[in-house]
Amino acid sequence: MSATPPAGTASLKLARSNRQSPARKRADRFGDVALRVTCAAAAVLAGVVLLLIAKEVFEGAQPAFSKFGFSFITHQEWAPPLEKFGGRGLIFGTLITSAMALLIGAPVAISIGIFLALLAPAAVRNVISPLVEMLAAIPSVILGFWGLIILGPVLVSTVEPFLHNTFGFIPLFGSPQTTGASVFNAGLILTIMVIPIIASVTRDLFAAVPRELQDGAAALGSTRWEVIRGVVLPSTLSGIMAACLLGLGRALGEAIAVSQVIGGGTESHLSLFKNGGTMASIIALQFNSPVNGLHTASLYYLAALLLVIGVGANVMASWIGRRWGEAGGIAR
Repeated sequence: MSATPPAGTASLKLARSNRQSPARKRADRFGDVALRVTCAAAAVLAGVVLLLIAKEVFEGAQPAFSKFGFSFITHQEWAPPLEKFGGRGLIFGTLITSAMALLIGAPVAISIGIFLALLAPAAVRNVISPLVEMLAAIPSVILGFWGLIILGPVLVSTVEPFLHNTFGFIPLFGSPQTTGASVFNAGLILTIMVIPIIASVTRDLFAAVPRELQDGAAALGSTRWEVIRGVVLPSTLSGIMAACLLGLGRALGEAIAVSQVIGGGTESHLSLFKNGGTMASIIALQFNSPVNGLHTASLYYLAALLLVIGVGANVMASWIGRRWGEAGGIAR
């Protein structure tokens, strides 16, 4: 019968087996350095690309900067043959369509995320989740075509008259126009575009909330709604804001679909039922056929404003997310 080796002998053998050779240590150190350098280079590359884009845009807009200054933002007349350019109407159109998309799309998308992550049976979740993600894969030109051919006539015949008759005292729902190409139509198309983005991100956020937190709240007598309101939403608030930011970025920068359904106007007005324009849609429609050099520079000016608005929204959302995240979902 073989004797059991002493405990000290076994520990010595284990220590020897864990001891790394000098070559292995050098390889590990090289791997650590390579990983650090690669990740740092990727981060620097992202910043460099952003700076190069900003440099190109601002250099192209320099003639318009010199001629119009900040008055470009406050004037709305856009007449390329007369060399009169003002971006107020286009800025207003961009902001109102994007705001409409978030106000309608974000609650719907977050509700979808809650349902898929926390409420839906597995069989239902496995069917609906791919459909939501497939909605994001639809080309924007197809959505614009659908909005022009299908959604527009429905808005003209049914939705716009109803809203005007019910809420006509509000300037946003002024007299409905008759073509179907309107700011309202563009806002609805953008809503369809932002919903799958926000829904997919928030679904993953809600599914990642530790089950122990939810079970603990339920054990204390919380209802399902109270668990979602008091545990799930506060713990994922910064992520929800990031998801809304992704949706906002899609809405601000969308050009093709919006240009198909918004009507191509350049004036600012409060009624959603009139035609209008956005910075991205005008750039897409006119950049390939400018009337003169000042026209091109003015389009670059619009691109610079769009870039500033997008970066500003990112910075503000990051600040709000950090503030709420540090406070545990309670604003300080």
